[in-house]
Amino acid sequence: MGLIQYISSRVGAYLIVLFVGITITFFLPRLMPSDPIEGYIAQMQNQAGQSMNPETIRELRASLRKLYGLEGTLIEQYVDYLERIILRFDFGPSLASYPRPVSEFIFNSLPWTLGLLGTSLVISWVIGNLIGLVAGFYHNSRWATFLETLGVILYPIPYYILALVLILLFAYIWPIFPLSTTIMPGDFSWEKINSIIYNSFLPALTLVLAGFGWNILGMKALSFANKEEGYVTFARLKGTPSRTIMFGYVFRNSILPQITALALSIGGIFNGALLTEILFSYPGLGLLMRTAIGSGDFNLLYGTIIMSIVSVATAALIIDLIYPLLDPRIRYR
Repeated sequence: MGLIQYISSRVGAYLIVLFVGITITFFLPRLMPSDPIEGYIAQMQNQAGQSMNPETIRELRASLRKLYGLEGTLIEQYVDYLERIILRFDFGPSLASYPRPVSEFIFNSLPWTLGLLGTSLVISWVIGNLIGLVAGFYHNSRWATFLETLGVILYPIPYYILALVLILLFAYIWPIFPLSTTIMPGDFSWEKINSIIYNSFLPALTLVLAGFGWNILGMKALSFANKEEGYVTFARLKGTPSRTIMFGYVFRNSILPQITALALSIGGIFNGALLTEILFSYPGLGLLMRTAIGSGDFNLLYGTIIMSIVSVATAALIIDLIYPLLDPRIRYR
């Protein structure tokens, strides 16, 4: 009963977050002082080099308002918006690349963001927690102090600063990796896979290093506290090997708060991935969002924002649902 209640509460919170995020995305552009339709018409006139007659502008304005779901009352627009987003997953056409749909751009960019974020997140979380475990369990050794110092140094550095440092070191001073991501289109082959790994190495390294600091410090503090507990002392007096105590006793009890911290910080990590993509020109949602802002493509911008909300909320939900597998107190409550 406790497990069912736990899962239902997490799924309910997930749906509420999605609903609130989609609703905010609907009302936000309508509260802005600028009108995207008028801006688009002005942009077309500037590109044409001459002004349109008033009748053509009226017809164009009416067509655009119908095309982008701006007809009718605010409630009617909201209901139509929810129907398009939730039932059809339709964000409308792109303003800058009409008539291509926004969903096409998102589906092309989303796998790159998820691949970069997923790979770097797993590497950073696993290795960072293992380093923190060793640093906390052997806290009196010099190399444990060095590992803790490494975490203290890396923890406060923002993603974009690390990205700029890595670009300067390994793409400019020592040109080992490219300044920007360049991946040729085509079918998957070993050559293309090697190109993806080569171009993704620096962005992934940025996210890994940025996540190291907190994981090391958090696990170090938890493992140091747990190694002084009575059950660990009892196991040590029984002659249990140190490796068994470290992984079987200390690690299992220290990892649970780290999973919770990961679920709470997934939004910040995702935002860091978007910033990293912009700096490295990586073909993910971050670069797509920058392109949408630069071209004034409101549909594309709000589509990427909604997709970011869905991705972060879904990742947090998955971590929450995995939690009962690691904590028997939730399964048997």
